[in-house]
Amino acid sequence: MGHTIYDIARMANVSKSTVSRVLNNQSNISAEARERVLKAIEELNYQPSKLARALSSGFDAIMVVSRSAKTTANNPFFSEILHTISKNAEAHNFDVILQTSQNGKDELEKCIKKIKEKMIKGIIMLSSPANEDFFKQLDIFNLPIVVIGKVEGKYKNIYSVDTNNHQDSYDLTKYLIELGHRDISCLHSPLDYHVSIDRLQGYKDCMDHYGVPVQKEWVIDSGYTVESAYEAAKELLKSKQLPTAVLATDDLKVMSIYKAAAECKVSIPDDLSIAGYSNTSFTPFLSPSLTSIEIPVKKLGDAGTRLLFTKIKDDKKLAARTIIPTEKIIQNSAMRLN
Repeated sequence: MGHTIYDIARMANVSKSTVSRVLNNQSNISAEARERVLKAIEELNYQPSKLARALSSGFDAIMVVSRSAKTTANNPFFSEILHTISKNAEAHNFDVILQTSQNGKDELEKCIKKIKEKMIKGIIMLSSPANEDFFKQLDIFNLPIVVIGKVEGKYKNIYSVDTNNHQDSYDLTKYLIELGHRDISCLHSPLDYHVSIDRLQGYKDCMDHYGVPVQKEWVIDSGYTVESAYEAAKELLKSKQLPTAVLATDDLKVMSIYKAAAECKVSIPDDLSIAGYSNTSFTPFLSPSLTSIEIPVKKLGDAGTRLLFTKIKDDKKLAARTIIPTEKIIQNSAMRLN
């Protein structure tokens, strides 16, 4: 068992409170008493625990808030970005507390509880809900919060690190139109989060700009899971009239349309062109190779943690929004119509 501050106090012949003041670098201690305490610490090779330090100054920890399990199951984006955040936190000697929740109310209550208990010094949110009441209620605690996603409102302590999801979807749709496609479907996620809204809206705005009609039956909410995305893809491919191209707004939708196409004997890209988003190590194994927007997961995680730790340690005035560039990769899943 390691030594405690009581052992140091006995060896240095001082009170426990004097030892505590030395450990926290406080004043009102005589030079002689400080010297005895420091000597005792050295001789006993005392290592203060994080728990002991936290009782007076708070934990050196950040909290990563993920969405509920029903919306993140089998979605590799969340595991990849969490890995990046954890690695960066370790480099800054911070612990990571991962919080999941059942719903928005539960999520908010857990956040407030940990803030009030001084369990954390900052928060990273892995998604941005379209309803920003959550942000309004956390902003009053003056704790830095970095959101990996879009934030529309103006807040004192909340910062956004995101890609331009609207423009990316617009650009992918534009590419399909330039290949001659006019019958273009969109498989999207539920519109509870800014990212889902922006990607769908980018598709719609591009179709409207180029005078291409949107077929309502081809714009399908494909849910959050592999299963729901797969069922949506099968429904699309079994319809009487098939689109000639599909925009898939995340990699779960991409993988599902590939699987459904294979089972329905729909050839990619001869019968159906596909463009979508890629942010995992899985999509390079798709055949034919995917035309996509490559989401820079590591850059998002790096930028988010760098911003958070800068705010925690230096409290500098920082830009409220950071946009990380993406890359459009043209490959073999989309072809020009004859």
